[in-house]
Amino acid sequence: MTKILQCVSPIDGSVYLERETLAPGAAFSAVARARAAQSDWAARPLQERVDLCLKAVAEVGQTVDRMAIELAHQMGRPVRYGGEFGGFEERALYMGKIAASSLESLVVEESSNFRRLIKREPHGVIFVVAPWNYPYLIAVNALVPGLIAGNAVILKHATQTLQVGERLAEAFHKVGIPEDVFQNVYLDHETTIELIRNRQFDFINFTGSVGGGKKMEQAAAGTFVPVATELGGKDPGYVRADANLDAAVDTLIDGAMFNSGQCCCGIERIYVHESLFEAFVEKSVALVKSYRLGNPLLKETTLGPMANVRFAKEVREQVTEALQEGATAHIPTFAEDDGGAYVTPQILTNVNHQMRVMRDETFGPVVGIMSVKDDDEAIQLMNDSDFGLTASIWTQDTDAAEALGARIQTGTVFMNRCDYLDPGLCWTGCKDTGRGASLSVLGYQALTRPKSYHLKQA
Repeated sequence: MTKILQCVSPIDGSVYLERETLAPGAAFSAVARARAAQSDWAARPLQERVDLCLKAVAEVGQTVDRMAIELAHQMGRPVRYGGEFGGFEERALYMGKIAASSLESLVVEESSNFRRLIKREPHGVIFVVAPWNYPYLIAVNALVPGLIAGNAVILKHATQTLQVGERLAEAFHKVGIPEDVFQNVYLDHETTIELIRNRQFDFINFTGSVGGGKKMEQAAAGTFVPVATELGGKDPGYVRADANLDAAVDTLIDGAMFNSGQCCCGIERIYVHESLFEAFVEKSVALVKSYRLGNPLLKETTLGPMANVRFAKEVREQVTEALQEGATAHIPTFAEDDGGAYVTPQILTNVNHQMRVMRDETFGPVVGIMSVKDDDEAIQLMNDSDFGLTASIWTQDTDAAEALGARIQTGTVFMNRCDYLDPGLCWTGCKDTGRGASLSVLGYQALTRPKSYHLKQA
């Protein structure tokens, strides 16, 4: 039995688009077609696969204006930011550039008696479950290197951004990537679980909630199919006494508020050395008060609605609870705050780690700021979290930042930067953020498996 998926636009609550899910039989058939097509795709020369994927990326780049408008309708990001093509292209180009070196064989011995080597082999059919908050940017992390490595890819996009999967399929098929090799599918949760339980995929890449990640791992239990998960975070920023205050304010607050706070590696907690605390809060409040909350289709809007009313409800509940427990709110309610998807951005002080707003993932335009007396207190608070995706340190001392980074339980350490994915570095996390590795040479290792050759002369 099929179901209807609805993308409800956060702009006005109207149904933006609907799609019918695949019936279980059709879903199993789609995977079978991908498996049948994968070996021929993997047999093509590596450079041919790279070239086709990069042509597809360029094709996506022909529709940037459309991308921005469609994203505004689907998940509320203002059109002034122009979609996601810049980062989408940056990651794809880098992964194309390093493909040959990342996938080359490791020769252990080449002698008159033996040839011993380790090759990288594609998993086969990989399943990519992409989220709505950065629907192009996050999908590309596994889609492009997965195809380059010789896998077939089945993409299931979030209901909130169904159109993105369609646009990616259009572009990739237009340049000649076979339709069975890359398929965009519409699946309900039950069919998804059945596919996984029945070992239809050889690798699973999931980005989403902790609850969703648990369901993926539970479904795959006993199949021995690897499951890579990126499940968000509660990312901290630490402003040391020697930090460039203005730069720290501008970057950390943007990292907390951009995309209405709906960023996996967005800043949700800030710890500021006591000598800078009051000035940091004052400048941060002034910056947030300058934001323009409103319709994302208007150029003057700097902060759009959250992607869904239920996400906004969770944000408001966390803020309300914090205020009841003694926190101080610094931003008066914006006139455009409708009690629904349009949420007033908020800065909270007098917060502590007993409050949910400093402990649970908020995923909205809210940040709590605390004063700390030294590095040790900052590290203790930064590590006091169930998540570990990124951490941002603000200082003039590179050695100190690296030393502090060694003590932080996180996947990425930033110095004087935040909320960014460097495609040359591994994107990974720890604790409830999940496990996995995307981008960089390690991304190719995750999307392939090693195969050893021990060849002895007779």
